[in-house]
Amino acid sequence: MKAQKVSSQPKRTLRNGNKRAKNSKWHGHNKSFHADAPASASYEHQIASSGQPSLKPLKRQYAKAVSARTVSSLLPAGQKCKRLATHTHSNGQAVSVSSSCDSETEDSRGWRAYAQSVLQNGMQTNADAEESLPSEHLGEDIQPFLTQFDHVNNRTLMVMRPGQTLCFRGKCLLTCLYGRVEVLGFTIEEGQQPYPLYSPSSHCPLTITALADSSLSTKNRKEGRQEAKMVVRKYLSSVPRKHLLNEMDSDSCAILLEALDNPLTRFLTSQSQLKELFCLSSRELRADSAVDNSALSAVGVTALNSSGSPGLMTSRSYRDALHRLVRVWGDDDCDRCPVILVYGARNSGKSTFVRHLINSLLNHTTSVEYMECDVGQTEFTPPGCLSLSAVTEPLLGPPFTHQQEPRHMVYYGQADCQSDLDRYLDSLKSLWRHSSGDMPVIINTMGWVRGLGFQLLVDLVRFFSVTHVVQLSFGETSQCPALTPEFLRTAHGWQTHPPAPSALGQAELQEAPNSHVFLSIHSEFPGAGTSGEMRHQRSNELRDLSLMGYFSQMQSPDSSLVRPLHCFTPYQVSVSSVAIGVTHCEVAPSHILYAANASLVGLCCLDENVAGRGGPMLLSQTPICPCVGLGVLRGVDMVRGLYLLVTPVPPALLRRVNCLLLGEISLPKALLTTQSGVDGDLPYVTTDYSFELTGAGKLHVFKGLARPGFVKAK
Repeated sequence: MKAQKVSSQPKRTLRNGNKRAKNSKWHGHNKSFHADAPASASYEHQIASSGQPSLKPLKRQYAKAVSARTVSSLLPAGQKCKRLATHTHSNGQAVSVSSSCDSETEDSRGWRAYAQSVLQNGMQTNADAEESLPSEHLGEDIQPFLTQFDHVNNRTLMVMRPGQTLCFRGKCLLTCLYGRVEVLGFTIEEGQQPYPLYSPSSHCPLTITALADSSLSTKNRKEGRQEAKMVVRKYLSSVPRKHLLNEMDSDSCAILLEALDNPLTRFLTSQSQLKELFCLSSRELRADSAVDNSALSAVGVTALNSSGSPGLMTSRSYRDALHRLVRVWGDDDCDRCPVILVYGARNSGKSTFVRHLINSLLNHTTSVEYMECDVGQTEFTPPGCLSLSAVTEPLLGPPFTHQQEPRHMVYYGQADCQSDLDRYLDSLKSLWRHSSGDMPVIINTMGWVRGLGFQLLVDLVRFFSVTHVVQLSFGETSQCPALTPEFLRTAHGWQTHPPAPSALGQAELQEAPNSHVFLSIHSEFPGAGTSGEMRHQRSNELRDLSLMGYFSQMQSPDSSLVRPLHCFTPYQVSVSSVAIGVTHCEVAPSHILYAANASLVGLCCLDENVAGRGGPMLLSQTPICPCVGLGVLRGVDMVRGLYLLVTPVPPALLRRVNCLLLGEISLPKALLTTQSGVDGDLPYVTTDYSFELTGAGKLHVFKGLARPGFVKAK
């Protein structure tokens, strides 16, 4: 595209930051802070006040309460307690403790035997003891982790024990200072870069889980405890660190949480209907799911209790399939990189599983290739695009939080592919040619699994030589057939057909070299198979959020001021240097500029030169060509023959653009109705519209039916 900028724009920086190197994928950060710990039950203080020797806090979060009868049976013979008093451990369990016994020496020996036999590292060793209590039986005043807010640097320190979790709503920047934590399958260790976490009410809440330190096997527990205490002494002042020093152990995890404020969050929350996007949902408010913690709330995090919002719920088949796919990448016997296709009906948890799988693979490799086949609910690009991306950073939020430039992209222009199945498949074939073949590939598909949609799935498995097929289902009935190797030998696709039996008979088909592994996952989370009932959970709202996240890249990272789209200086492009076309319908040539004005367009690159004679260049058919991004055609200057374009695409890529494609994907209404600083009527917005006109209403489409236009002539 021969684009000329009217005036200079502020320079924008990349959102993803520095990419990790080939051999070392992490970047270390050295940060300091001051914090103190909140008041909590101190078991050592209680024992000291009653004249008993001190005990270490339990290493596990939960332990079964032991009755007085069990305690007395563990004491040495001849020692009887006169009175039992109840004390609360730091993990919230109550144990009956003797307050007055015959001999102080015998008491010490009795308590030592009791601690070693019953509460060994928080584990019960008594054969007659029952199983541990579930988390919902814990006292509400006991918190499973310690937090302290640093008022000077506006940061929060949190200390967790292995196995403890924090399920939350909100957004924050997480840095692991000591130990290891896991978020949606991705392991974050000390010394790595800070990672942004997004847990909005539109998606399942994120959960931070503390993991055991794998390096403890090479050093004794005393050295590990000293190292953990050094972290507390380094980052905390002397006033609050005394209590944390008592609680820190060699297997503890210390993480730093900071408030997350970037162009994306500022742009989203500036919209009136999205101000509470990172707050609790209405269902969580009704269930009283929030846990009162001022230290977490100060950095934009709201902790959730397990009864109101349990976080991500995975079935046994979910976990087995995930572990098996991760092991495939590390298998030395595998002759080629795995190509994993994931399919399932709508609201079956497909997108969450794909993000979980990518994060798990990134623990073992520096990059994962991702092929987007779902034009309606895209992961890294705005809706209406088919793309091939190289993922190098973990996905710790929904799609609108990690919009990025893909390796290759084709603009399809619609939220579904029913109007032109052949162009849909041909576009995916053009993307597949750019696959590197030296890293695992994950193929995400649409939720259209019936009728023609299932035929497309059959084609995708055959076109891309898939090695693993993962099907997600829910309920007692199957939503579609299983794409097993046996089924694929006789299945018909939209463009492919089963192989004909050879002269040697059916035995050759049983040894097909392109056979794949089929894995089945049964989703068991609440609401599986049903559409979201809360705000920002419907498909059209999620598409709007992706577009908002995409155009937030235009905001300045150095300023807290949010600028609407009409405040950006547009690029001006000659109408004779670019071609324009419509992807989804027929538009009269005399009306095409009216249709394109104030609309979303794909910025594409044709192989051939485009040169007109002063007027607009119109395309007779929709091409399949590379797309570098999306833009808003802000206006058309017919006097000077210019298109006025607003886009986050950098000028270096805009120079290649010579084609504008108009699709049915429209701008979010909020971008037009919330334009600040406008005197009089809002541009492009009118109330003078009648729904009584023919074609003014919504066109209802019934999926899965073979219409006459789709039936191929035999």
